[in-house]
Amino acid sequence: MAMAQWFLLLCIFFISASASNVQTKVTDNPADELVAVLNSNRTGNKLSSLYSNPGLACLALQYIKAYQGECSAVGGPDAKKPAESEFAETFAPDCDVKASSLAQITGRFLACQSKYAEPSEAFNDILIRNSKSLDILNSKNHTEVGAAVSGSDGGGPYFWCVLFSNGKPKSSFVTEGGEPKVTRPGCFSGANDQCNGANTLSRTIHLWPIALGSLVALLYAL
Repeated sequence: MAMAQWFLLLCIFFISASASNVQTKVTDNPADELVAVLNSNRTGNKLSSLYSNPGLACLALQYIKAYQGECSAVGGPDAKKPAESEFAETFAPDCDVKASSLAQITGRFLACQSKYAEPSEAFNDILIRNSKSLDILNSKNHTEVGAAVSGSDGGGPYFWCVLFSNGKPKSSFVTEGGEPKVTRPGCFSGANDQCNGANTLSRTIHLWPIALGSLVALLYAL
């Protein structure tokens, strides 16, 4: 009987640890992953890796929010884009970014579609669409980058935004409190955030029902 109890405790510990590990692996910030794919592509072409600026990335998320979920306003004949003045007047205050630290935006990617795509797929199939996209990606004018990903109303459409700047890393897009304000829904790069609280991007796999079922089965066996 004692041996069975020890076996039960070991099984509970193993299942709990497995659940924790799987949750950690699948809740990584997709915006960080997008920046990693982008920088890997640049270094593969013998270009410098860009500094991941969280303040700039927060502005990218606010840029997405300005579209209010209107996918039709991204590209095509009905394409729109926020006024440049909104960076200083709206986006920066919403992120706690000091307006005096804003630097030039040297390029941007913006895309939207109904289905969610993994970062590598979003980069290769959605954001990089033509030679103009490649020119923006491979520009030597960029020094830093910020990316954001967000859905709408608990699901699609999904937006991806990447902003490039020629600002001085750690001196541009500086925040009031040291870190940009995290807002939901959506994720932005450099936020030290797994983004598992974002309803529209939650990909967490919960194994607790499995653990509970296994526990019940073991107790029944005892």
